[in-house]
Amino acid sequence: MKAGTPLVELEDESAPVSKGLLRHNPKSFLKLILIGFVLVALPLIIALINSALSIDKLAEQSRKAVYQAAQIAHGSRVLLDEISTMERSVRQTLILGDASLLEGYFQAHAKFASTAMSLSALSLRPDQKQVLDRLTASESAIFQQVSSARRSSQGLQEIVSDFVPLLDTARAFSSSGYALIEREVTAMQDMAWHARSIVVWQLLALVPFAILLALGFSVLIARPIRQIDAAIRTMGEGELTKAVSVEGPQDLRYLGQRLDWMRRRLLEVEEQKTRFLRHVSHELKTPLTAMREGADLLVEGVAGELSVKQRQIANILYTNSIQLQKRIEDLLNYSALQNGQNGLVKCPAALKKIVEDVLQDQKLAIMNKNLQVELTCSDLTVECDQQKIGIIVDNLVSNAVKFSPPGGHIKINVRRVRESVWLEVADSGPGVEEADHARVFEPFYQGRKAPDMHVQGTGLGLSIAREYARAHGGEIELLKQAGAGARFRLLLPICNSEDAHV
Repeated sequence: MKAGTPLVELEDESAPVSKGLLRHNPKSFLKLILIGFVLVALPLIIALINSALSIDKLAEQSRKAVYQAAQIAHGSRVLLDEISTMERSVRQTLILGDASLLEGYFQAHAKFASTAMSLSALSLRPDQKQVLDRLTASESAIFQQVSSARRSSQGLQEIVSDFVPLLDTARAFSSSGYALIEREVTAMQDMAWHARSIVVWQLLALVPFAILLALGFSVLIARPIRQIDAAIRTMGEGELTKAVSVEGPQDLRYLGQRLDWMRRRLLEVEEQKTRFLRHVSHELKTPLTAMREGADLLVEGVAGELSVKQRQIANILYTNSIQLQKRIEDLLNYSALQNGQNGLVKCPAALKKIVEDVLQDQKLAIMNKNLQVELTCSDLTVECDQQKIGIIVDNLVSNAVKFSPPGGHIKINVRRVRESVWLEVADSGPGVEEADHARVFEPFYQGRKAPDMHVQGTGLGLSIAREYARAHGGEIELLKQAGAGARFRLLLPICNSEDAHV
């Protein structure tokens, strides 16, 4: 498959899905953030505008109420003053007998009439309107009498007494004006309290709503990012079989599709690498077997007696051919693991015999380095695949032999702990650096303290051993220990009836 081909396939396959998702998601991540910000801020903006309108309405009503109350109070005060002026002018005319003094009365009457007309134009209550009409009618009647008696002061005596009820009516109207001011002030206080209550209730309702909206959009924004992060982490851990799916804005979904394309490409490369290892391993195994058998025949003297140096060379060829065959078998086992072709064939097996057989196979390497092996193992029977447990133990022991210095020692301890078997292998080598602890079981990882050998390892032994252990329902751990050396522990259930597959 060409590198550019999946692009077309990806767009063609995801086109129907994209059309469906676009109905519910914005096209870009930025648009989603902007929509979220607007929707979160909108309730608060509405509450603010509503509060401003309420306050403005309250201020307008208060202004009108105060203005009208002030007009009524001022007008009633003017009416009282003008009535007093008219009464005084009539009395002065009556006392002095000078009709020209009534000019003050007529001026006061004109001002009274103008003020009364202005008051009647205001929005008075019905009772105030009645008092003002009665006051105007009474004053008009007095004005008619004064106009008739202006040429003769004799009729003014009776008119003076009419000003008393007129003044009382004007005072009643003035009192109602002040009472109106008090009522308007009370009404404004009630309106202010009501407006404040509305604002408080709006805040109590809209602030939690805005917080819920913010949380909802946080989830919507964070979800595709978490999905992308999880997909990258999964691919980084080598899990390439799970498809990458990202929900959200179109640009983030497109990024998820590109990640899935990269996953498929990595899966292809991984499959190509596995096929290459399998084919090369098979191709190498046949000629290597012939080389090993030929070296073995030379060592045994089948082709003629060898000199000491020739025998040493033949031994070197034979030993290294065995090492190469083990590396090739590791590659084949790893290839089988990658292709899921490693079913277990379980049967009861004596764990002590498995360990002793491994030590027998490693006898030559142990003797060459003059290593001391201390084996502590009770008779334990485990239900397992004997061949694969042998591979696990062989990898652990060969690692211990490889890393132990000449004249060093290896401790193998096998014991039962509750319903499990613990097999520990400890060497006296340089140990595993702290930085390598997390990667020591990774395929092809050699570590920082790999020994110098004619045939380097593949870095697959511990990875294969861990996979076989997990297939049995167990585990392999690298234990921390004081001093030199490395210590590995294999945990196996004594009896496990489940058919496990790698």
